[in-house]
Amino acid sequence: MNWRPSADLATLRERARILAGIRAFFAERGILEVETPILSRAGVCDPQLTSLASHFIGPGHGAGLPLYLHTSPEYAMKRLLAAGSGPIYQICRVFRQGEVGRRHNPEFTMLEWYRPHWDHHRLMDEVEALVAPILGLSGPARRLDYRAAFLEYAAIDPLSADLSALRACAERLGCGGIEMGEARDGWLDLILSHHIEPQLGQDGLCFLQHYPASQAALARLSPKDPRLAERFELYYQGIELANGFHELSDAAEQRRRFEADGLQRKGIGLDTPPIDEHLLAALEHGLPDCAGVALGLDRLIMLALGKTHISEVLAFDFERC
Repeated sequence: MNWRPSADLATLRERARILAGIRAFFAERGILEVETPILSRAGVCDPQLTSLASHFIGPGHGAGLPLYLHTSPEYAMKRLLAAGSGPIYQICRVFRQGEVGRRHNPEFTMLEWYRPHWDHHRLMDEVEALVAPILGLSGPARRLDYRAAFLEYAAIDPLSADLSALRACAERLGCGGIEMGEARDGWLDLILSHHIEPQLGQDGLCFLQHYPASQAALARLSPKDPRLAERFELYYQGIELANGFHELSDAAEQRRRFEADGLQRKGIGLDTPPIDEHLLAALEHGLPDCAGVALGLDRLIMLALGKTHISEVLAFDFERC
């Protein structure tokens, strides 16, 4: 049995240095570091994610209380925002079922932060200010619309193409053979992940922005074009590093999206965890207009240190836990 760390000690020292620098970055800007629970009575609704589950047995819960390890601290952090916290950030461990590989570990470190009274454009500026020096980059990041990326790299309009056109595009690009059925967003994600993403950020940071409204998740829809969501992702060397939103604050719309996600999960045979009623109550109380972003720190550190496998920057990866 190999008991030794998966990362060497020199790498772990560099990791600690980068984390200290990130904390200094936020301290200089007066952003409060917070900690929120890892366990929740509510699980993730997003059909693309699955929570790891646990049970608490103790006073008042002799039969066992189902609990979920968070996939992101987002819901609890938004409750703090609604309570008047002001700008906040968190560095924490998060957990996702079924994700393991060169760029994935079921348990990984996420940096998440929120800026009240900012939109996603201003937040992208701050993301770049944090990430570029860590990666040793200079010069402005590219900002590329989702639609423009599909037109440039796949020669198809993702907003107007029908299912048959998307299937044909996937075949033409060599990413066919995977059947996505009638899920239009599934075909878009297949083309994006297999063909477009590997080409993004090869010469520097690239923000992919203005995703289709059907992929809004917890983002607002664009007031200029309701077909689009005020959402962005950050890429470097073909690797996704961050996912950010101009945050949705409408409790009724958020409930509708949660319920729609639940129906979609049922349709593809996934469990349907309870909806986070605490979050919805916080939104009812009033979430300030804000933008937020989640950034995968292990991937960022992996790229910054020139590593090729996420295990090389983890003290103990999934195989050694």
